[in-house]
Amino acid sequence: MKKEKQVCDTEILRRTIVRMAHEILERNKGTKDLCLIGIRTGGAHLAHRLQEEISKIEKSEVPLGVVDITLYRDDLSERGPQAKVRATDISFDVTEKKVILVDDVLYTGRTIRAALDALIDFGRPQSIQLAVLVDRGHREIPIKADYVGKNIPTSPSETVEVRLKEEGFSGDELVVVSLEEKS
Repeated sequence: MKKEKQVCDTEILRRTIVRMAHEILERNKGTKDLCLIGIRTGGAHLAHRLQEEISKIEKSEVPLGVVDITLYRDDLSERGPQAKVRATDISFDVTEKKVILVDDVLYTGRTIRAALDALIDFGRPQSIQLAVLVDRGHREIPIKADYVGKNIPTSPSETVEVRLKEEGFSGDELVVVSLEEKS
């Protein structure tokens, strides 16, 4: 049986994304040379939402891409033949761009490390900044986010799930922390 605790609701998620968009624009002094790249899948949806908010604020479109990190994972051999590779879609040159890499949950840092490796194959950005909706701690690799929606301390035995409508969740969009209870 799973015990769940809701930590963000739809309105808090919306406000958090708006705040993060403002922080990105403030730090980068606008949209010049800025682009967003989401890590498939949750990060891709959040990057799209950030792009929409930035567009509303600045009245200009920021390039948006999606990176699939499957082949860059350090546990690929453990995943075996069931590892599903999906498309990476970066239709612009990242060279000399300020890349905002976006993910939903930052945990060990291994996903971000794989995404950094993948990004470098597309060019040499001016900078790479990390935006995450949730930072839950427990880093195994020295990775730190530049923009954090929510810091949610967890135990390693808990999971954090971002439930977005783009991922097929109906009703309220939520961030939940859950713990599998032993019976």
